[in-house]
Amino acid sequence: MSHLPERLLAGYRNFMQGRYAAESGRYRSLAREGQSPETMVIACCDSRAAPETVFDAGPGELFVVRNVANIVPPYQPDEQFHGTSAALEFAVQSLKVKHIVVMGHGRCGGINAVLNPAAEPLSPGDFIGKWMGLVAPAAETVAGSTMMTAAERQTALERISIRFQIANLRTFPCVRILEEKGRLTLHGAWFDISTGELWVMNRQTGDFERPDSD
Repeated sequence: MSHLPERLLAGYRNFMQGRYAAESGRYRSLAREGQSPETMVIACCDSRAAPETVFDAGPGELFVVRNVANIVPPYQPDEQFHGTSAALEFAVQSLKVKHIVVMGHGRCGGINAVLNPAAEPLSPGDFIGKWMGLVAPAAETVAGSTMMTAAERQTALERISIRFQIANLRTFPCVRILEEKGRLTLHGAWFDISTGELWVMNRQTGDFERPDSD
């Protein structure tokens, strides 16, 4: 018989005895009534930066889509497959979320790959290379700087890219219209894995600020 890794099974047992036992009523209610989260988070699939953990979210609170480097492809209705766009469409049109947060993080491998491209793709399909090509316009703003260290360029691009992804969100008619009507708010955030600090983008200036610095 095939088994899941023991670490996952042990974690599941802890979940059932701990969180599920404490919130079983909430889970049953969510199963019966469906989900109605107010916030969508578009985050990186990096295992160190899970939004549910960072925001200490309970079941049903966040609608999360994760991909390499928390990218939002621009609106492109065609015959291709668009996973992130499909999740965005569902969150905005069906769940009617009130907030969308694009959350990047420090030491992002996808961003590092843009700044330091490998000599050879990881596979013939070069899926990561093509996907990260969406960050190329943002990368041009820092890649040629000789006055920044490699670490500074990395952090700068992680944050600049968040602003680019928010701009891409506005290429979706449903997002743009609802934002103009005041029914949807777009946010940017950057999580520092090494310190646990969360930096939030000021929607007026674009600067990233500590929430507790107000």
